[in-house]
Amino acid sequence: MDRVKVGVLISGRGSNLQALIDAAAAPDYPAEIALVISNIPEVYGLERARAAGIETATLPHNNYPDRATFEQALAHALREAGCEIVCLAGFMRVLGGAFVAQWPNRMLNVHPSLLPSFKGLHTQRKALEAGVTLAGCSVHIVTPDLDDGPILAQAAVPVLPGDTEDSLSARILEQEHRIYPAALAWLASGQVRIEGRRAILDNADRQPEALVMPPV
Repeated sequence: MDRVKVGVLISGRGSNLQALIDAAAAPDYPAEIALVISNIPEVYGLERARAAGIETATLPHNNYPDRATFEQALAHALREAGCEIVCLAGFMRVLGGAFVAQWPNRMLNVHPSLLPSFKGLHTQRKALEAGVTLAGCSVHIVTPDLDDGPILAQAAVPVLPGDTEDSLSARILEQEHRIYPAALAWLASGQVRIEGRRAILDNADRQPEALVMPPV
């Protein structure tokens, strides 16, 4: 089986990267991770990739005079590795429209909220301050607008009495590790169609467990 090559961009410890690595180890998984790039040197996510035998690169954004030059270097590295899909996994840089346009509907991000609620940073603090009873995470197509692309999958967790940002974040992270590999598999296997702001899954038979809410 020809597998789609994926580039993963990270800035930290790479727990969602590890979930993707684990999923891609299955012989029938439709994607393979060809390159992991970090904009921060020596983060633990790079060690995860090396341990799995995956090529890595470090491109410190501070080494470039502006965002456009940094993103040109990112794009060049991804193209050289043959990456057809790009996954953001804790990549703490906002990407410009020119970069995103090079992978139209082929770039994914996992965000720790039930989008469109609580975009940006400090999502669990916002959720707790808002008094919501459900929180969760979303995998979405990346567009030039922050946390605003079509949603491929979501998972919800209850907000419990006494929850803190850390405790709620930890439970949500467990669900991120479940839905991100599933969403990447849908995209890599050609099951996802984008119609306007909607991501439509063509083959509903491949839905995972009930907690994950895929496109309809």
